[in-house]
Amino acid sequence: MHALFDPLKNLTSVAVLVLTLFMAATTAVPQAKAGVEKLYILNCGEGVAGDISRWSPGVNVGKSMDFVDNCYLIRHTQGWLLWDTGVTDAIAALPEGQAPADPRMTHWRRPKTLASQLEQLAVKPSDIKFLAVSHTHPDHIGNVGLFPTSMLLVQKAEYEWPSPLGVGRFKPEQPATKLEGDHDVFGDGSVIIIATPGHTPGHQSLLVKLAKTGAVVLSGDAVHFKDNWENRRVPSGNVDKDKTLASLQRIADVLAKEQAQLWINHDKAQRDGQKMAPDYYE
Repeated sequence: MHALFDPLKNLTSVAVLVLTLFMAATTAVPQAKAGVEKLYILNCGEGVAGDISRWSPGVNVGKSMDFVDNCYLIRHTQGWLLWDTGVTDAIAALPEGQAPADPRMTHWRRPKTLASQLEQLAVKPSDIKFLAVSHTHPDHIGNVGLFPTSMLLVQKAEYEWPSPLGVGRFKPEQPATKLEGDHDVFGDGSVIIIATPGHTPGHQSLLVKLAKTGAVVLSGDAVHFKDNWENRRVPSGNVDKDKTLASLQRIADVLAKEQAQLWINHDKAQRDGQKMAPDYYE
Protein backbone atom coordinates (compact mmCIF):
# COMPACT_ATOMS: atom_id res chain seq x y z
CA MET A 1 0.00 0.00 0.00
CA HIS A 2 1.46 3.40 -1.00
CA ALA A 3 1.12 6.05 1.70
CA LEU A 4 0.48 9.59 0.48
CA PHE A 5 1.27 11.00 3.97
CA ASP A 6 3.84 9.52 6.36
CA PRO A 7 3.66 11.43 9.71
CA LEU A 8 6.92 9.95 11.04
CA LYS A 9 8.86 10.83 7.92
CA ASN A 10 7.55 14.40 7.91
CA LEU A 11 8.35 14.91 11.59
CA THR A 12 11.90 13.74 10.97
CA SER A 13 12.27 16.19 8.10
CA VAL A 14 11.02 19.06 10.26
CA ALA A 15 13.44 18.15 13.05
CA VAL A 16 16.37 18.09 10.62
CA LEU A 17 15.33 21.49 9.23
CA VAL A 18 15.08 23.05 12.72
CA LEU A 19 18.48 21.67 13.72
CA THR A 20 20.05 22.97 10.51
CA LEU A 21 18.60 26.45 11.04
CA PHE A 22 19.76 26.49 14.68
CA MET A 23 23.31 25.51 13.75
CA ALA A 24 23.40 28.15 11.03
CA ALA A 25 22.19 30.84 13.45
CA THR A 26 24.72 29.99 16.17
CA THR A 27 27.52 29.88 13.61
CA ALA A 28 26.56 33.26 12.16
CA VAL A 29 26.54 35.07 15.53
CA PRO A 30 30.09 35.52 16.89
CA GLN A 31 30.46 34.52 20.51
CA ALA A 32 31.60 37.26 22.91
CA LYS A 33 35.14 36.76 24.14
CA ALA A 34 35.76 36.66 27.85
CA GLY A 35 38.31 39.03 29.34
CA VAL A 36 39.08 42.75 29.43
CA GLU A 37 37.06 44.85 27.01
CA LYS A 38 38.27 48.37 27.84
CA LEU A 39 40.80 50.14 30.05
CA TYR A 40 40.28 53.84 30.80
CA ILE A 41 42.89 56.17 32.32
CA LEU A 42 41.21 58.70 34.61
CA ASN A 43 42.68 62.01 35.78
CA CYS A 44 42.79 61.59 39.56
CA GLY A 45 44.99 64.54 40.37
CA GLU A 46 47.74 66.83 39.10
CA GLY A 47 50.44 68.41 41.19
CA VAL A 48 53.97 69.59 41.73
CA ALA A 49 56.38 67.60 43.86
CA GLY A 50 58.56 70.13 45.69
CA ASP A 51 61.70 68.02 46.07
CA ILE A 52 61.94 64.78 44.12
CA SER A 53 65.03 63.65 46.02
CA ARG A 54 62.50 62.21 48.45
CA TRP A 55 62.15 59.43 45.87
CA SER A 56 65.80 59.41 44.74
CA PRO A 57 68.01 59.99 47.81
CA GLY A 58 71.11 62.02 47.01
CA VAL A 59 69.93 62.71 43.45
CA ASN A 60 67.89 65.69 42.18
CA VAL A 61 68.11 67.45 45.56
CA GLY A 62 65.80 70.48 45.64
CA LYS A 63 64.47 69.78 42.14
CA SER A 64 60.73 70.00 41.63
CA MET A 65 58.73 67.94 39.14
CA ASP A 66 55.21 67.98 37.76
CA PHE A 67 53.32 64.90 38.94
CA VAL A 68 50.07 63.30 37.88
CA ASP A 69 47.86 60.89 39.74
CA ASN A 70 46.09 58.22 37.69
CA CYS A 71 43.17 55.95 38.36
CA TYR A 72 42.31 53.12 36.00
CA LEU A 73 38.84 51.85 35.18
CA ILE A 74 38.67 48.37 33.69
CA ARG A 75 35.66 46.92 31.93
CA HIS A 76 35.77 43.12 32.08
CA THR A 77 33.04 40.86 30.73
CA GLN A 78 32.31 39.97 34.37
CA GLY A 79 32.03 43.57 35.60
CA TRP A 80 33.89 46.78 36.44
CA LEU A 81 37.16 47.09 38.37
CA LEU A 82 38.49 50.45 39.58
CA TRP A 83 42.21 50.60 40.39
CA ASP A 84 43.06 53.38 42.87
CA THR A 85 40.86 56.40 43.58
CA GLY A 86 43.32 59.33 43.57
CA VAL A 87 43.34 62.38 45.80
CA THR A 88 40.01 63.31 47.34
CA ASP A 89 37.45 64.94 45.04
CA ALA A 90 37.05 67.68 47.67
CA ILE A 91 40.31 69.23 46.40
CA ALA A 92 38.50 70.16 43.17
CA ALA A 93 36.61 72.83 45.14
CA LEU A 94 39.84 74.50 46.33
CA PRO A 95 40.92 77.21 43.83
CA GLU A 96 44.59 76.85 44.79
CA GLY A 97 44.48 73.12 45.37
CA GLN A 98 45.80 71.43 48.50
CA ALA A 99 49.15 72.91 49.50
CA PRO A 100 51.33 70.68 51.70
CA ALA A 101 52.60 71.77 55.10
CA ASP A 102 56.07 70.66 53.99
CA PRO A 103 57.07 72.37 50.70
CA ARG A 104 59.09 69.27 49.72
CA MET A 105 55.85 67.31 49.45
CA THR A 106 53.34 67.43 46.60
CA HIS A 107 50.94 70.31 46.02
CA TRP A 108 47.85 68.58 44.59
CA ARG A 109 45.04 69.92 42.42
CA ARG A 110 41.95 68.16 41.12
CA PRO A 111 41.01 69.44 37.61
CA LYS A 112 38.29 66.80 37.34
CA THR A 113 36.54 64.83 40.03
CA LEU A 114 36.50 61.06 39.89
CA ALA A 115 32.72 61.16 40.27
CA SER A 116 32.28 63.39 37.19
CA GLN A 117 34.51 61.20 35.04
CA LEU A 118 32.56 58.08 35.97
CA GLU A 119 29.31 59.93 35.24
CA GLN A 120 30.64 60.90 31.80
CA LEU A 121 31.13 57.18 31.12
CA ALA A 122 27.63 56.38 32.44
CA VAL A 123 29.15 54.33 35.26
CA LYS A 124 27.58 54.61 38.72
CA PRO A 125 29.63 53.95 41.87
CA SER A 126 27.33 51.01 42.57
CA ASP A 127 28.35 49.51 39.20
CA ILE A 128 31.92 49.02 40.43
CA LYS A 129 32.19 45.33 41.32
CA PHE A 130 35.78 45.43 42.54
CA LEU A 131 37.73 48.33 44.05
CA ALA A 132 41.45 47.60 44.28
CA VAL A 133 44.05 49.97 45.69
CA SER A 134 47.80 49.82 45.17
CA HIS A 135 48.34 51.04 48.73
CA THR A 136 46.86 53.29 51.39
CA HIS A 137 48.60 56.64 50.93
CA PRO A 138 46.08 59.50 50.66
CA ASP A 139 46.68 60.16 46.95
CA HIS A 140 45.50 56.62 46.17
CA ILE A 141 42.56 56.12 48.54
CA GLY A 142 41.10 59.63 48.57
CA ASN A 143 37.72 58.53 47.22
CA VAL A 144 37.26 55.02 48.56
CA GLY A 145 34.20 56.28 50.41
CA LEU A 146 32.37 56.78 47.09
CA PHE A 147 32.14 52.99 46.71
CA PRO A 148 30.64 51.59 49.92
CA THR A 149 29.24 48.46 48.27
CA SER A 150 32.22 47.56 46.07
CA MET A 151 34.44 44.66 47.12
CA LEU A 152 37.78 46.10 48.22
CA LEU A 153 40.80 44.06 47.12
CA VAL A 154 43.76 44.88 49.34
CA GLN A 155 46.69 43.03 50.84
CA LYS A 156 46.09 41.89 54.40
CA ALA A 157 49.40 43.47 55.44
CA GLU A 158 48.21 46.82 54.09
CA TYR A 159 44.74 46.56 55.63
CA GLU A 160 46.22 45.86 59.06
CA TRP A 161 49.09 48.37 58.82
CA PRO A 162 48.72 50.70 61.83
CA SER A 163 47.59 54.18 60.82
CA PRO A 164 49.38 57.27 62.18
CA LEU A 165 45.91 58.53 63.10
CA GLY A 166 45.25 55.52 65.31
CA VAL A 167 42.19 54.42 63.31
CA GLY A 168 41.63 51.79 60.67
CA ARG A 169 42.69 52.65 57.12
CA PHE A 170 39.23 51.64 55.85
CA LYS A 171 35.77 51.76 57.32
CA PRO A 172 34.96 48.41 58.94
CA GLU A 173 31.67 48.18 57.01
CA GLN A 174 33.48 48.33 53.65
CA PRO A 175 33.34 44.84 52.06
CA ALA A 176 36.94 43.67 51.80
CA THR A 177 38.95 40.71 50.59
CA LYS A 178 42.28 40.69 52.43
CA LEU A 179 44.84 39.17 50.11
CA GLU A 180 48.05 37.39 50.98
CA GLY A 181 49.99 37.52 47.74
CA ASP A 182 48.97 37.49 44.08
CA HIS A 183 45.32 37.33 43.08
CA ASP A 184 43.57 36.52 39.79
CA VAL A 185 40.67 39.00 40.00
CA PHE A 186 38.28 37.44 37.47
CA GLY A 187 39.70 33.92 37.45
CA ASP A 188 40.73 33.97 33.77
CA GLY A 189 44.27 35.35 33.95
CA SER A 190 43.36 38.68 32.33
CA VAL A 191 43.65 40.89 35.44
CA ILE A 192 46.14 39.82 38.11
CA ILE A 193 47.09 41.65 41.28
CA ILE A 194 50.81 41.26 41.94
CA ALA A 195 52.13 41.63 45.46
CA THR A 196 54.95 44.22 45.36
CA PRO A 197 55.67 45.20 48.98
CA GLY A 198 58.33 47.68 50.00
CA HIS A 199 56.88 51.12 49.42
CA THR A 200 54.32 50.13 52.05
CA PRO A 201 53.89 46.75 53.80
CA GLY A 202 51.15 45.58 51.44
CA HIS A 203 51.80 47.50 48.24
CA GLN A 204 50.48 45.81 45.10
CA SER A 205 50.65 46.37 41.33
CA LEU A 206 48.32 45.21 38.56
CA LEU A 207 48.87 43.18 35.40
CA VAL A 208 46.20 43.75 32.75
CA LYS A 209 46.10 41.79 29.49
CA LEU A 210 44.41 43.64 26.63
CA ALA A 211 43.50 42.02 23.31
CA LYS A 212 44.84 44.81 21.08
CA THR A 213 47.19 46.83 23.28
CA GLY A 214 48.86 43.82 24.85
CA ALA A 215 49.84 43.46 28.49
CA VAL A 216 50.42 46.44 30.80
CA VAL A 217 51.58 46.62 34.40
CA LEU A 218 50.14 49.44 36.51
CA SER A 219 52.93 50.40 38.89
CA GLY A 220 51.08 51.92 41.81
CA ASP A 221 53.96 53.53 43.73
CA ALA A 222 56.43 50.69 43.28
CA VAL A 223 58.15 53.36 41.19
CA HIS A 224 57.29 57.07 40.85
CA PHE A 225 58.95 58.17 37.61
CA LYS A 226 60.98 56.70 34.76
CA ASP A 227 64.44 57.77 35.96
CA ASN A 228 63.91 56.05 39.31
CA TRP A 229 62.79 52.89 37.54
CA GLU A 230 65.80 52.80 35.25
CA ASN A 231 68.21 53.34 38.13
CA ARG A 232 66.36 51.21 40.71
CA ARG A 233 66.36 54.00 43.26
CA VAL A 234 64.51 53.42 46.53
CA PRO A 235 62.64 56.36 48.12
CA SER A 236 63.79 57.26 51.63
CA GLY A 237 60.24 56.96 52.92
CA ASN A 238 59.71 53.36 51.82
CA VAL A 239 59.13 50.93 54.67
CA ASP A 240 61.56 48.26 53.41
CA LYS A 241 64.44 48.80 50.98
CA ASP A 242 65.19 45.12 50.35
CA LYS A 243 61.56 44.31 49.64
CA THR A 244 61.34 47.33 47.34
CA LEU A 245 64.29 46.13 45.28
CA ALA A 246 62.87 42.60 45.16
CA SER A 247 59.52 43.98 43.99
CA LEU A 248 61.18 46.06 41.27
CA GLN A 249 62.92 42.93 40.02
CA ARG A 250 59.64 41.04 40.18
CA ILE A 251 57.97 43.69 38.01
CA ALA A 252 60.88 43.53 35.56
CA ASP A 253 60.45 39.76 35.34
CA VAL A 254 56.71 40.11 34.68
CA LEU A 255 57.37 42.72 31.99
CA ALA A 256 59.79 40.37 30.26
CA LYS A 257 57.58 37.30 30.55
CA GLU A 258 54.41 39.05 29.36
CA GLN A 259 56.16 41.43 26.93
CA ALA A 260 54.29 44.12 28.84
CA GLN A 261 54.47 47.90 29.09
CA LEU A 262 55.07 49.56 32.46
CA TRP A 263 52.61 52.37 33.14
CA ILE A 264 54.05 54.53 35.93
CA ASN A 265 51.28 56.10 37.97
CA HIS A 266 52.80 59.51 38.71
CA ASP A 267 54.94 60.00 35.59
CA LYS A 268 53.52 63.03 33.76
CA ALA A 269 55.86 62.72 30.77
CA GLN A 270 54.53 59.23 30.10
CA ARG A 271 50.90 60.15 30.65
CA ASP A 272 51.13 63.11 28.27
CA GLY A 273 51.47 60.55 25.49
CA GLN A 274 48.58 58.35 26.61
CA LYS A 275 44.88 58.33 25.80
CA MET A 276 42.65 59.64 28.58
CA ALA A 277 39.01 58.86 29.28
CA PRO A 278 36.53 58.91 27.62
CA ASP A 279 39.00 57.39 25.15
CA TYR A 280 40.24 53.93 26.11
CA TYR A 281 42.56 51.03 25.40
CA GLU A 282 41.35 47.63 24.32
